[in-house]
Amino acid sequence: MNILILSWKGPGHPSAGGAEIVTLTHAKAWVSAGHEVTLFTSFYPGAKKDEMIGGVRIKRSGWQFFGVQINAFFWYLFGKHAKIDLVIDEFHGLPFFTPFYVRVRKLGFIHEVAGEVWKLNPWPRPFNLIPSILGTLFEPVIFLFYRKVPFMTVSESTRNDLVLWKIPRRNITIVHNGISVDLPQKSFLKESKYTAMYLGAISEDKGTEDAVRAFAEINRKDEEWQFWIVGPGVKDLIDKLKALAEELEIIGKLKFWGFVTDKKKFELLARAHVLINPSVHEGWGLVNIEANSVETPVIAYNVHGIKDSVKDGETGILVEKGDYRSLAENAIKLVKDRHKYAIFQEKARKWSKRFTWEKTIKESTQLIESL
Repeated sequence: MNILILSWKGPGHPSAGGAEIVTLTHAKAWVSAGHEVTLFTSFYPGAKKDEMIGGVRIKRSGWQFFGVQINAFFWYLFGKHAKIDLVIDEFHGLPFFTPFYVRVRKLGFIHEVAGEVWKLNPWPRPFNLIPSILGTLFEPVIFLFYRKVPFMTVSESTRNDLVLWKIPRRNITIVHNGISVDLPQKSFLKESKYTAMYLGAISEDKGTEDAVRAFAEINRKDEEWQFWIVGPGVKDLIDKLKALAEELEIIGKLKFWGFVTDKKKFELLARAHVLINPSVHEGWGLVNIEANSVETPVIAYNVHGIKDSVKDGETGILVEKGDYRSLAENAIKLVKDRHKYAIFQEKARKWSKRFTWEKTIKESTQLIESL
């Protein structure tokens, strides 16, 4: 089968995150299963317009914000390519509107329904009002055109959101994201100094600012801690966070690691005592499972996606969205209670073992071959 994946960001993109890793992992697995896969995605400065990664053909064209959708439309209808049997229309706020021009089989792939995230877009004021207003108004309308399209998603929360937008429940298949950990269990040794870690892209919707405020609250109550922020971000946002950390008097205890390799990511997660995840909306929250896999509990907001990947009171603790003081309070209480912390660690590791890439790619391959 010849498969075309349409996604706004692809491998190597400066702001690529967990969703892009997941997409490429599925694509590589489908190639291994004997299919041909092309990933059509946005271009960025310094990128190759065409390249092969793991047997997947990557084609880059158009700007990330809507330009890639326009270029995909013209390439699909008028470009030179082999006959396509299945089109994967990946949603990240905006989809590729394939019901209007694709006549072959289609599969919608979505991590999260954007919802309130439209209001947290990174555009400068007052231009940020454009996607905020248009996205909020038109997202429900967009899904009306996808009522006959089957969907693959990553959590029960997202499936419920899709049902609210009139996608039939029978058309939605949940395929949880998987993880791969190469570290032996004996290497799950924590830092000698209590360590709270944030992992993810530095952005408003990921709640990075609340993470810094939670770190400061921890430091105010207990000065024995250090804090890590791990993940990519644009310079303006990083500078803003550093200024906030300076204002809150924790800059000397806060380290920005920037982008790290997968191996380094798991090493840092294994050394941290808790992962602080103040994201306001997720499809699944893969970083929570990654933290659990190296016996690191999660303190997070009780929001869509996060509540699917964190077992409250067992593998982590969920608090009300926006209450960064509760993030701090629960982090301190959990870590200082050694008996309770050890129980959380054990349950976290066992929970994470349910989510493997082998299981994930087997399910996604079965799904695409059944369409």
